[in-house]
Amino acid sequence: MTEPSGPIRLLIVDDDAMVRAGLVSMLGGTADLHIVGEATDGAAAITAVAEHRPDVVLMDIAMRTMNGLEATEVLRKREGAPEIIILTTFGSDEHLLRALRAGAAGFLLKDAPPPQIVDAVRRVASGEPMLSGKVTRQLIDYVSGPGPHSAGAEARAALAGLTAREREVAGAIAEGKTNAEIAAELFMSVPTVKTHISRLLAKLELNNRVQIALLAHDAETR
Repeated sequence: MTEPSGPIRLLIVDDDAMVRAGLVSMLGGTADLHIVGEATDGAAAITAVAEHRPDVVLMDIAMRTMNGLEATEVLRKREGAPEIIILTTFGSDEHLLRALRAGAAGFLLKDAPPPQIVDAVRRVASGEPMLSGKVTRQLIDYVSGPGPHSAGAEARAALAGLTAREREVAGAIAEGKTNAEIAAELFMSVPTVKTHISRLLAKLELNNRVQIALLAHDAETR
C-alpha cells in the first residue's frame, strides 16, 4: 500500500454499536483521519473495503457471520489491500499470531489509550507496524519458545536465500526498529532501507514487515 497523500481513510469494524460510536467519537475529530465507513462483521467489512477503499481498517476479532481474523486473511490476499489493525479485548497467543501471520500490521487491546490508537493508525498508514508494548513482549516470548508453533527449519531455509545485507535488515525489523533506526545502525539511507524491505517482501512472498519479523523470530527458534 502506498502512503496516503491526504487524510488517512479509516474503516471501523466492530459488532458492538457502542464501541463503534466510541471510536467514531474518539477518532472523528482528528484532523488527519477521515472515517469513511463502519461495518458490523467480517463479511460486511470485505464489502465495505471494496466500496470505500480505506487506507486502514480497525478490526474487531469476535464477530458473528465472519470474525475479524477470517476477514483479515481474505482482505490481505487482495491487491491494494488496506492495512489492518486488530483492536480487541482478546490478547491470546493464538489470536495474536494468526492475525499477524495473516498480514495485520498492528494488534492493540481495546483498553489502549486513545492517543495510542491514533498513533497506531498513523504509523501503519505510513508503512510502520504497531504493536502495544504488552503485545510485543507476548509475541517475542511466544514465538521464541518451544512448541508446535515453531517453524524454525523452514524459516532458516527461507532466510538462507537472502543476501547478508537483507538478513541484517530482517534481523533489525525483528527487533522492532524503525526505518530510520535501521538506516542509522546499518549505515544506509532510509530510501535504501525501504528498497531492501521491498525486496525482502518479494523474495519471501510476504505482505508486510510484521511477517518478516515473525519469520526472523521463527528462524531463531531452537
